[in-house]
Amino acid sequence: MTRTAAGGTLVLGGGFGGAYVARLLGGAGATIVNPSASMLYTPLLPEVSSGKIEPRHVVVPLRSMCPRAEILRGRAVGLDQESLTAVVETELGSLEIQYERLVVALGSVTRMLPIPGLAEHSLGFKDVSDAIALRDHVIRKLEHADADLENAERHLSFVFVGGGYAGVEALAELTEFVRDALRHYPRLRGVDQRWVLVDAAPSILGEVPGRLAEYASSQLRKRGVDLRLETRLESVENDAVMLSDGSRIETETVVWTAGVRANPVLAAFGLPLDRTGRIEVGEMMGVSGRENVWALGDCARVPNAATPDSWDPPTCQHALRQARRLAKTLKGRPEPYRYRSLGQGATLGRDKGIAAVGKVRLRGVLGALVTRAYHLYQLPLNSRRLRVIADTMTSSLFRRDFAELGPPVR
Repeated sequence: MTRTAAGGTLVLGGGFGGAYVARLLGGAGATIVNPSASMLYTPLLPEVSSGKIEPRHVVVPLRSMCPRAEILRGRAVGLDQESLTAVVETELGSLEIQYERLVVALGSVTRMLPIPGLAEHSLGFKDVSDAIALRDHVIRKLEHADADLENAERHLSFVFVGGGYAGVEALAELTEFVRDALRHYPRLRGVDQRWVLVDAAPSILGEVPGRLAEYASSQLRKRGVDLRLETRLESVENDAVMLSDGSRIETETVVWTAGVRANPVLAAFGLPLDRTGRIEVGEMMGVSGRENVWALGDCARVPNAATPDSWDPPTCQHALRQARRLAKTLKGRPEPYRYRSLGQGATLGRDKGIAAVGKVRLRGVLGALVTRAYHLYQLPLNSRRLRVIADTMTSSLFRRDFAELGPPVR
């Protein structure tokens, strides 16, 4: 079966970059190929894992976000650049899509290292299902501790690997989640919890200014988090981990948030890739040596005229600006991509956070408010923004809900 991309533009990937390109093209039309019919706003996953925000409120239906685009649920598995055709596998079989312009925005996947036991015994944190699985896992560990007091400390030991935004924010949220839930477990009063954050870098949140990163570290330590910096994970067992400093920590929970890598399917497309697997693009985001092919987001090595000494980092903030610039290029107004970051921010639970906006440094309640306001600004659709605001207000008035959402473990 063969079909033609709407408006001649085929967008591979319905994440932040690809979905916004299609949205901004508007009536010009586009066809989006994506494994799901929704776009996930990943920066809010930590608050989903702690029950502060409902999972469906951070997922935006592509048909609502891009009403003038065609949505095809499937995966691109090959390109024929001579005939301008993409091969797509869907749940109903394979088909070919002919295009005039191709936009590749296939994002990233979790970067797994060859650490013994990691794949078998760790939890990821990349999508909504991961956030729900982590939340349910933590609830099960509370139940296990209540039923097995002799080993309660092992059940209530949680090791996070990766000191970037995802690891720090998820850990901060879950410390509060467990604290709220423990009021329903009187047998666990007096039982120590153990929270460990492991990172090979000398400090957490390396992307933010040093003073703010120090503040975040101090807030985690006040909650009893053991920061193991300049330390690597050596191996993972069913009930323990080994670290490079020689310590062995008994735990049944290892959360892996140590970075991402470009989607490996890119290797099948015959496009020029750098040593990390990202697509090489020029200042207009056109793929090097190709005509009418562009790439953006986590899967591309995007040069930024505002920061010529470094490539754009894999963040939603930069993907949105890349999408805005690329949509204008596709409409016939090409200019080099140039964007200077608005700043960085991270939440550290209910009422703590950090934010750097220009030269202004904010921490505490104000830092949390500014970071959450920015996330609301980034979220597409007013309906989603209002739902997230309602969730946040409700969670500030009541303690977190700790109902399990997934199927029972057999």
